[in-house]
Amino acid sequence: MIEETVDKDKAEKIDKIEIEYLKVKDFEALKKIMIAVYPSIPDPYWKKNELQKLVRIFPEGQVVVKVNGEIAGCALSIIVDYDKFSDKHTYLEITGDETFSTHTPKGNVLYGIDIFIAHEFRGMRIGRRLYDYRKELCENMNLERIVFGGRLPNYHQYADKMSPKEYIENVRTREINDPVLDFQLNNDFHVKRVITNYLEGDKASKEYAALLEWDNIYYQKPQKKPIATKTVVRLGLVQWQMRTYKNLDELIEQAEYFIDTISGYRSDFALFPEFFNAPLMAAYNHLSEADAIRELAKYTEQIRDKFSELSISYNINIITGSMPYLEDGSLYNVGFLCKRDGTVEKFYKLHVTPDEAKVWGMNGGDVLKTFNTDCGKIGILICYDVEFPELSRLLADQGMDILFVPFLTDTQNAYSRVRLCAQARAVENECYVAIAGSVGNIPKVHNMDVQFAQSMVLTPCDFQFPTNGVKAEATPNAEMILVADVDVDLLKELNQFGSVHNLNDRRKDLFSLKMKKK
Repeated sequence: MIEETVDKDKAEKIDKIEIEYLKVKDFEALKKIMIAVYPSIPDPYWKKNELQKLVRIFPEGQVVVKVNGEIAGCALSIIVDYDKFSDKHTYLEITGDETFSTHTPKGNVLYGIDIFIAHEFRGMRIGRRLYDYRKELCENMNLERIVFGGRLPNYHQYADKMSPKEYIENVRTREINDPVLDFQLNNDFHVKRVITNYLEGDKASKEYAALLEWDNIYYQKPQKKPIATKTVVRLGLVQWQMRTYKNLDELIEQAEYFIDTISGYRSDFALFPEFFNAPLMAAYNHLSEADAIRELAKYTEQIRDKFSELSISYNINIITGSMPYLEDGSLYNVGFLCKRDGTVEKFYKLHVTPDEAKVWGMNGGDVLKTFNTDCGKIGILICYDVEFPELSRLLADQGMDILFVPFLTDTQNAYSRVRLCAQARAVENECYVAIAGSVGNIPKVHNMDVQFAQSMVLTPCDFQFPTNGVKAEATPNAEMILVADVDVDLLKELNQFGSVHNLNDRRKDLFSLKMKKK
C-alpha cells in the first residue's frame, strides 16, 4: 500500500538509498513493516520459510530498498506461465496457495505478489523505484508483461454507492482518491478487468481487485529458427544532381556510384528522388511534353531490373525514387522497392499535381500499403502525397515505422510544402520520415527546368529525439549523400511513454479513417 504523505525528517537526512536483493536476515524488519502496512488483513506478513523459498527459486524477483541502511520498501515477484490461468484468477491460485509452486523460469509473465512501503518512508518515491526495477527486470528477461491484482483499499467507503468498475473509473478521472490505484495508474499500469474474491480477508477492498498490467514493448516472441531483426536502421539518401546523360548506361553508372558509396557505410536503405531519370527526356525534347514522358516510360522496366540487381550485389534495399510507367495505356508515376533478398514491389503516386495531369496526362494510382522489410514495416509516399495526412495515418495504422518520400520540387515554395508536411507526418504518426530530392537544372528538358531540394531525415519531437525534429539534413542545392541512423525501439518507447500520445489519444468515438479500396 502506497500513500503520498512525506516524513520530512527522514527525507532531509538521506545519505544513501539503494536497491538490494532480499536476504533472509531482513525477515524481522520486513515482518514489522508488513504488520504496520496491512492492519486489516488476517495473517499480514510472510513467514520466514516463505521468503526463503522465494529467494531460492527467483532471487532477482525479490528486492528491498534501503535508505541509510534501513529497509524502506520491498517488492516480491514470481514468473508464471500465464496461459495456464484466466484473468479471473484468485491470489491463492496464482501463487499456488502461497507455496509459489506456480513459479517457472519458462513462464511469460512477471507476476507481482507483493509490494509495500514503510509508513515513515512514504512520499519519497520508494514505490516508483521498485516498479522501475520490475520493469527493467521484465525487459531484461524478455517477459511479455507485468501482471498483478491491485487492492482497492478505499472501495469499502463507496461500495453501497457504486460498482467496483464505476469506482475504478472514478479513480481514473480523479473524482475519487485511492492511494494504491492512483499510484499504479501513474506508473503506466492499465486496468484490464475487475477480479472478484481475489484476496481472502481483504475487507477494505471487499475482496475485489483491479487486474493491472504493464506491457513490455521490447518483448520478442521466441523464434524456432533464427531471424535477423534490426532496431537501429541506417538510411542513405541520394540528393541527385540533374545533368545531361548521353544514354541510359551513363545514368545507371551514376546511380551505381551512389549505391556503392551508401552501401559502403553499411546502410540498410538507399532512397532516390522522384523522376531522377528525367534527364533522359532530353533526347525527346522535340516532342510534346506528353509524348516525351511516354518515351521516358520505356526505360522504367530496364531501370527497375538494374536496380534490383544492384540491391542484391550491394546488399542494400533500394527505393528507386519514381518514374513514369505505362499500364494498360494509362500513364502513372510509380516507383519500386528493390529488396536485397531479390524481391521487388511497386508503389504509386496517388495524387498527381495539377501540372502533371495537365501537361503529361498522368493518372493517380489507387494502391496504398506498407511494405515488410528486414528492417520492419515502411511506407513510401511520392512527393505531393505527403501533403495529404490521411495517407500516412492509414500507413501508421498498418504499423509503419519509417516513411520514405522521394520528391521533385522546382521552387523553394514547393519544397517547403513537402518538407513541412513531412515533418508534421513524423509528429502525428510517431514515425521517422526520410525525404530525398534533386538539385540543379536540365535546360534541354521541357517542364523540368530547375530543381530545389534539401534532403532530410525527420523525427517526432520528444525527449528521445532532436528538439527540432531533424535527425540529419543535407546542404541545400548541392549534390551529396546523407547517411543517418534511426532507432525503431525509440518509437515504441514514444508510443507508450511519450509526453503526448498522438496515435493512442485519437478520439475514435468522434471520427474514423478507412480505405475505400484495398
